[in-house]
Amino acid sequence: MPPISDDLNAPADVVALTRRLMQFDTINPPGNEAPCAQVLRDLLDAAGFETRLYPFGAGRANLVAWLGNGSAPQLGFTGHLDTVPLGAQDWRHDPFAGEIVEGRLYGRGSTDMKGGVAALVMACLAERETLRDGPGVVLLITAAEETGSEGARALAAETGFPRPGALVVAEPTSNRPLSGHKGALWLRLVAQGVTAHGSMPERGVNAIYKAARLIERLEGFDFATPSHPVMGAPSLNVGTVSGGLNINSVPDRAEIGVDIRSVAGLDHADLRARLEEIVGDDARIEPMVDLPPVWTDPQDPWMRSVFAASEAVSGTPARPESVSYFTDASIFTPAYDGLPTVILGPGEPALAHQTDEYCEIAKLHDAVEIYRMLIRDWKDRP
Repeated sequence: MPPISDDLNAPADVVALTRRLMQFDTINPPGNEAPCAQVLRDLLDAAGFETRLYPFGAGRANLVAWLGNGSAPQLGFTGHLDTVPLGAQDWRHDPFAGEIVEGRLYGRGSTDMKGGVAALVMACLAERETLRDGPGVVLLITAAEETGSEGARALAAETGFPRPGALVVAEPTSNRPLSGHKGALWLRLVAQGVTAHGSMPERGVNAIYKAARLIERLEGFDFATPSHPVMGAPSLNVGTVSGGLNINSVPDRAEIGVDIRSVAGLDHADLRARLEEIVGDDARIEPMVDLPPVWTDPQDPWMRSVFAASEAVSGTPARPESVSYFTDASIFTPAYDGLPTVILGPGEPALAHQTDEYCEIAKLHDAVEIYRMLIRDWKDRP
């Protein structure tokens, strides 16, 4: 692996840094993101950034870095270092080697989202003189995003670093600026029964039958809300069902895993209350993940400047869009008073979590340039 060049403006540096980050196995679980975060901390320390690591478990840490004169709220950038498992299929390209083939950088995390993290870090390093003379930036580099944003939740409770005034989330969007994403409400519904011998089912209460009747009611769940003009309609999916220990016993427990994707304006507490009415006494509801939707009006002045930067680099007109996956913005945006938030990163959304995941090298370079434009624009804001 070649070292990162001393010339922080060299376009190849974002590729070298992405490859370096990809060499760390940060598959979550268990994550083990701390050594990867330390590489970034050393790089940012050397460039004069204030940095702080926030450990929150064995081998796990969030990283915060900032630089600026504090004359106004700082521009925030965020990305996560954990990745998902490799899956059962064989990879044609070593998932940790960062192979480059025909303009594509292959490996786990190239798209989701070590390429985005490398791009935001390299943009900040390249603009460090701009940052010193203005409000500056704060980088929120997290662990444990893939399993429900536990790292961001821990970091949002910390103090001792600047609060951002706007937030760029470098998740994979193919460098298109997205105004928001759906929320995620994952629930475990547990139906209880009474066990008995399978030859005498009348002596028991079958929890699987309870679950089956409940699933039928869930299939017809009415959100009673209109579709969002950009996000579309909310959704409910029964993703898992389990129950019973052996075939010749009446099962006394069954579980249903429910995945709800919400849209802006749909309150999760209200959703829970409506589900409780439908479930009644047939099951209890246990929360697993509760991340609200994120949405910023595309006509927000800062969002318009983001759209302009994206268009200037890509040559493609930007339009209001959203995605169905969640990001750490579900934690940071409400924690920081609903600040304007854009999801914008070099990775390919369709390749996230895929075998032979890759990121186009040209889009890594473009992301650095877009982020640099946003940094310069932030300094010049009234």
